[in-house]
Amino acid sequence: MATYTGSCHCGKVAYEVEGQIDQTIDCNCSMCQRRGGLLWFVPRAAFSLKSDPAEVGTYRFNKHSIDHHFCRNCGIAPYSEASMPDGTPMTAINVRCLDGVDLTSLKIVPIDGRSF
Repeated sequence: MATYTGSCHCGKVAYEVEGQIDQTIDCNCSMCQRRGGLLWFVPRAAFSLKSDPAEVGTYRFNKHSIDHHFCRNCGIAPYSEASMPDGTPMTAINVRCLDGVDLTSLKIVPIDGRSF
């Protein structure tokens, strides 16, 4: 299993995540479409925040079921947290914020989040 490091633009929100990136999600909901992230979903236990949690801001909208996290300094949104429908905690990693990942090599799956 690979270990990836990631961060916001200024580096004040940094993290590590373990796993294999088998596919990414390109969601068209009102948030993701504007943010432009590519999402990789991992179990919450595979994610480790390496920076001060006070640097992380959180935005919730619609059903308030997803914590969309962003850097309070530069505004970049490197990850989100929520639970799967069965209650399993998960983290949605913005793979555009991971170090050394070739985005052209990833399988990108479009999701119609606008209809949820």
